[in-house]
Amino acid sequence: MKAQCLPFAQIPHTTRLFLDYLSDAPSVRGMYPRSPLFSEWVKEESQRVDYDATRRAKVSEILERQNRTWSASPKTLANIERLRRGALAAVTGQQVGLFGGPLFSIFKALTAVKLAEQATAAGVDCVPVFWLATEDHDLAEVNHVALVSEHGLPETFAVESRAESNAVADAPVGAVKFGAEIEPVVERAATLLGDSEVATWLRQAYRPGETLGSAFALLFTRLFADWGVILLDPAGLDSTGKDFHDLAKPLFRAAIERASELDEALLGRGKALEAAGYHQQVKVTSATTLLFTLKNGSRTVVHRRNNGANGSEFAVGEERISPKELVEQIEQAPEKFSPNVLFRPVVQDYLLPTLVYTGGAAEVAYFAQAAVVYEKLLGRVTPILPRFSATLLEAKAERILTRYQLGLPDVFHGPEKVREAIAARSLPSDLQARFSEAYASAEQSMAVVREAIGRLDSTLIKAADRARMSMWKQINRLHRRASRAELLRNEVVTRHADALSHALFPHKALQEREVAGVSFVARYGPELLANLYQTIRADCHDHQVIAVQ
Repeated sequence: MKAQCLPFAQIPHTTRLFLDYLSDAPSVRGMYPRSPLFSEWVKEESQRVDYDATRRAKVSEILERQNRTWSASPKTLANIERLRRGALAAVTGQQVGLFGGPLFSIFKALTAVKLAEQATAAGVDCVPVFWLATEDHDLAEVNHVALVSEHGLPETFAVESRAESNAVADAPVGAVKFGAEIEPVVERAATLLGDSEVATWLRQAYRPGETLGSAFALLFTRLFADWGVILLDPAGLDSTGKDFHDLAKPLFRAAIERASELDEALLGRGKALEAAGYHQQVKVTSATTLLFTLKNGSRTVVHRRNNGANGSEFAVGEERISPKELVEQIEQAPEKFSPNVLFRPVVQDYLLPTLVYTGGAAEVAYFAQAAVVYEKLLGRVTPILPRFSATLLEAKAERILTRYQLGLPDVFHGPEKVREAIAARSLPSDLQARFSEAYASAEQSMAVVREAIGRLDSTLIKAADRARMSMWKQINRLHRRASRAELLRNEVVTRHADALSHALFPHKALQEREVAGVSFVARYGPELLANLYQTIRADCHDHQVIAVQ
């Protein structure tokens, strides 16, 4: 594979917080426990992981049971045994999107494997763990995915499955079970993916009776069999779903009993972020708590009510409830409670001996806020590292870029600008030469005028510069009009421009966020994963453009 680095500063919509985090700027050092350079602190950080032996034994037992249910590979079962005997974890996680979700889900798993390998090589036994976000309730984010069609266009696949009652809004996605409606969707996807192992895996995983979570797990078990990735479903597999929730009860209780203290810390961190010129990824108010609970099957926020008895009453929907009653509910039915986005990583790293977490830019921003919850409840903030990020450049797109002397940043300007850029490079060679001469002549002529007029009256130099810019803009305006004329005349230009946009920046978003990873694994075989793995460098945090053949 050929890979080129593209700094995140050139990636659209990259936040300043993420850029400053990548550069380890002084303004963010108080918000993150470690720099993004894993090799500098891996051994020292391993000494700070405090993990109860009883919890380790229980978690390992649950993980073995879960992963055996998904027909885990011998490598995964061996990694669970390493965890049972004292290994730490390199953790990542993602929503359980249809057909494995976007390409970056695969990148996350591979990054966790790479970090675990690097830590182990440094003398810190470490295994990769992938957290399945089955308790998330945003079904609209996970019930669809785009696969690359026969014509190179992203084709959207969606399934209309609902929670088992078919009437529950905002139910956890882990409760969404497939019926017969999944079968034609899978068959169309399998046809699109062709005669491949991935098509077989989709048929085996996405079938009536499975849920979004279990199907995702079955698929990822097969994709990462050789890598030993341990999958964790926090919602559990048995009828009660109590497995991990029972273990997490101390944290759930603390979220209620220390709600005021935690909220105050989060409000303070939010003000610190804004004072430093950053945004809060999650807006926190005086009514915020860290918990959701199930109410009539819906995942419902638990709110604080500052005007309640002793200023500490809570509300679930319209129902008012005391702290004591909430804690009793947690004790009796912990499976009905789940953490919000700021609390989830803290619960995760209470359940696991996490050495490092790896995620995308949004997760890095979450951790800047969640750090104060870590400090209050765990006494240690888990370091976060950016996941591998890349655009896969297939042969057709690479040929078009080369033909028109374009790069990926040119595609980021949007489809219309790409068409204009290609059209400008498609003008007849003699007209292209005339425009080049016009630009050069204007620059040369005005440079001479600027020098002479400066000797006459230095106050006129700025006027000369404005005249030069005006001339350049007029020539450029004419050049663009000629390019648009060429665009209208030349169908090939439009076809090539649209092919680039669809392949590399679909829907004006990074390819890794819009196209399913299984599209590429089906096309290039599971060995694509091995090739990508070799490309990952734990201490290289640029976006990469990777040519695949």
